[in-house]
Amino acid sequence: MRQLTVTIPDDFYETFVSFFKHIPDVSINENVKDEVPLWQQEMVLQRMKNAKPEDYRSWEESKKRRDAKWNK
Repeated sequence: MRQLTVTIPDDFYETFVSFFKHIPDVSINENVKDEVPLWQQEMVLQRMKNAKPEDYRSWEESKKRRDAKWNK
């Protein structure tokens, strides 16, 4: 048996799933909780592309800022 991961548009989802439900020995696992929407992925990539070196902060600095904010 083989395993397949497929990304499909939302408007085709119901048709796609209903088709595969009729095939014996097919299991459909929906990992919706871990999905990042495509628009959000694109936004992050665009922000990374446009970021300047001075926009970045080291993990140590980030940790200090976090601790200062939440450990008052």
